Amino acid sequence: MRKDIVDILACPVCKGDLELTVEEEKNGDVIKGSLECKKCSEVYPIEDGIANMLPPELREKV
Repeated sequence: MRKDIVDILACPVCKGDLELTVEEEKNGDVIKGSLECKKCSEVYPIEDGIANMLPPELREKV
């Protein structure tokens, strides 16, 4: 996921701003990390460079 896209993303639950946390980066892109909503505190994981922006109740439970 490109870091600069965070500026245009919003929380799908409450439309709040998201804060990026990077755990792994490659060539300037986020490979692993998370996006946390500053308003409702929901956390969206980033795995293999893809942010899972589904609301919590729709995410696959593993």
